[in-house]
Amino acid sequence: MSLLAEPMVSNAGERTLASQWKAYLEIGFDKTARGTVLKTCDHKGPLYVQKPFYPEGKEAAHVYLLHPPGGLVSGDELVIESKQSTDTHVLITTPGAGRVYKARPDKTLQRQTTFLNVAKGAAMEWLPQETILYPDANTKLTNHIDLQGSARFIGWEITCFGLPANQKDFNEGKADQRIQINVDGRIRLRERLLIDKQSLDLMSGQAGLQANPVNGVLIAGPFTEQSEANDALVDALKQACRDMDGVSGATLVGEFVVIRSLNSDSERMKNLFIQCWRLIRPALLGKAACEPRIWST
Repeated sequence: MSLLAEPMVSNAGERTLASQWKAYLEIGFDKTARGTVLKTCDHKGPLYVQKPFYPEGKEAAHVYLLHPPGGLVSGDELVIESKQSTDTHVLITTPGAGRVYKARPDKTLQRQTTFLNVAKGAAMEWLPQETILYPDANTKLTNHIDLQGSARFIGWEITCFGLPANQKDFNEGKADQRIQINVDGRIRLRERLLIDKQSLDLMSGQAGLQANPVNGVLIAGPFTEQSEANDALVDALKQACRDMDGVSGATLVGEFVVIRSLNSDSERMKNLFIQCWRLIRPALLGKAACEPRIWST
């Protein structure tokens, strides 16, 4: 681990010393006679993975992403890159919620960037637990997903704005969230949510979060062929959304199923996304859902 301390200038013009973590993790997966294996793992700083688990057999590796500090402070930057070779199957999750803490007075950015590179015939499931943005955080959270050929992807992001259990709203701060999916180098889907001083009305507006502190998106695909089975899947996902408290909906955007959800409770949203994942996984990957053990602890 490496703790980097850099001089920063306070509002009073005095030079102070503030700690910040610059961490990266690069992991690579190959297909061997032993199934999907973690072939390479290079990291710097407090960011790494445990040895993969195989609760559904050797073909699918379940990997837990570990960030011991538990959250981002001003100046922190996490970079995660996963590279998969042909015909591998990887599920990545986290043991608990991530956090972005209140920024320092100088508003230095708190950043996390994820690159997921998925070769033809491979499958990536990116299923982290929720991210909690503390009031007055200043963060940029970016996900780049690059799919090649017949690669498939299921992923979600669940974000809690503020600390609703403590009656602390996200009424100050900045959050810039982006998701981009490329297939064979071409952009197929791009999502962005920007909350800052100029757009705080989105937190309460009908075209925004409608006063719900929890926002989530689940994306899965590509579904390259139109079929009655795919139509039935979308109908089942829509019904699951209707049955859940909050505001949720499912639709097909190009070749990708997209589920968007607003709620007052992150656990309820996570339960909805897990239910939808159980429906999507057999349809897209041909495998029944197998929940990571860490979700039950």
